Amino acid sequence: MRRIAISVAASTMTLSLAGCGMLNATGDSASASPSKGNDVTVGLLLPEKANTRYDKFDYPIIKSQVAELTRNQGKVDYKNANADASQQTAQMQEMIDEKADIILLDAVDSHGIADEVKKAKDAGIPVIAYDRLAEGPIDAYLSFDNELVGEVQGRTLLEALGSGADTSNKIVMVNGSPTDPNAKQFKEGALSELNGKVTIADTYDTKDWKPENAEAEMAEAIGKIGKSNIAGVYAANDGMAGGVIKALKAAGVTSLPPITGQDAELDAVQRIVSGEQYMSVYKSYPDEAQAAAQMAVAKVQGKDIAFDALTQDKVDSPTQKDIPSKLVQVSALTRKNIKATVVADGIYTLDDICTPKYKAACAAIGLK
Repeated sequence: MRRIAISVAASTMTLSLAGCGMLNATGDSASASPSKGNDVTVGLLLPEKANTRYDKFDYPIIKSQVAELTRNQGKVDYKNANADASQQTAQMQEMIDEKADIILLDAVDSHGIADEVKKAKDAGIPVIAYDRLAEGPIDAYLSFDNELVGEVQGRTLLEALGSGADTSNKIVMVNGSPTDPNAKQFKEGALSELNGKVTIADTYDTKDWKPENAEAEMAEAIGKIGKSNIAGVYAANDGMAGGVIKALKAAGVTSLPPITGQDAELDAVQRIVSGEQYMSVYKSYPDEAQAAAQMAVAKVQGKDIAFDALTQDKVDSPTQKDIPSKLVQVSALTRKNIKATVVADGIYTLDDICTPKYKAACAAIGLK
């Protein structure tokens, strides 16, 4: 689905539009959309609570940015489906009935929500697919460069295995939920790096991204392959990496193989510090969330120049071509760059990471 991977410089430039006054720009009278004032209602539908990012970063940042862009007159109506697709369908219908001005949709089931997207369209409510590419007539899409996420995971896993890695090295893949289109892109990106260089000995698509499901899958893989024959584990996100680690420890593995992750959750950063998890993928949630708020307000207020500036990429979904999009860049998070990423960006403090349990491990890698 990816067409263009934007540069970090371009990402920074678009995120600074508000500060430059671009969000007050509109097209000429012939091209400008019908506009609304500052009393906008942005519906925000987030998919689950297992990943702490949604409540800790996405919602509060979007809420704060909408308030800033609307002089505290706009509001965010937030609902979380807790990984229940039918609940999200009901939540979206409620927002349609209540006539939200625009909906930011992070779909539990990108295919199953398509009918609700069409209902919103028929009701004149724009829908921006947020973080996951929903099907149906969406107006725009905003996410991280998901294929790049998988590529970074796969490439970093190979680096951890060393220059001698070959097809004698057996890898277990614990992928994300089959209802999440991002999971497919992560897997494709990872396979583009891993195929032909190592052997994928077992692979799973993990229902609802749940750590306990990943733990059960890893236990099954250990039974099939043998705990001493697993050279590395591709875990698609940090929560599932935690489940993988539990299964390996339960099987009596004391020297853990390199394990990937994604999202730079605090528990995962601490596991990286201690050496239990090799890497995560750091994605700047503030960048993504701020851009989502900017896109939503610009769309509702008919500020077409600003909206177009924020959506210079194009992606295709199974139901729609050339969707205006923004793809945000990502980077590998390892022991080497914790301070330069999550600490420098204010995601966590050193005190958050280096609790008494991890203080010695932090000191050993110069994290103090």
